[in-house]
Amino acid sequence: MAALGRVGLMLNVRQPDLAAVLALLPALKNPTIAPLADGDWVAVNTIIEEHTAWTLIPKLKQANAQGIVEYPLNKVVM
Repeated sequence: MAALGRVGLMLNVRQPDLAAVLALLPALKNPTIAPLADGDWVAVNTIIEEHTAWTLIPKLKQANAQGIVEYPLNKVVM
């Protein structure tokens, strides 16, 4: 199953910090980026390998990502 060993990651990023955050993110294809009500911010959603979360999340915080949520996946349809 494609979800095995992977988790979802959601985070909020200010527009000026987006390039630095995206440079850190591995993704199946590309992360989903959606505007937030405050136009200076975007929401980023992606799927990562679970074993990378512990090292990736501190790097995302250093790149000014906020509201980081890691969540389990039931399935990934590719």
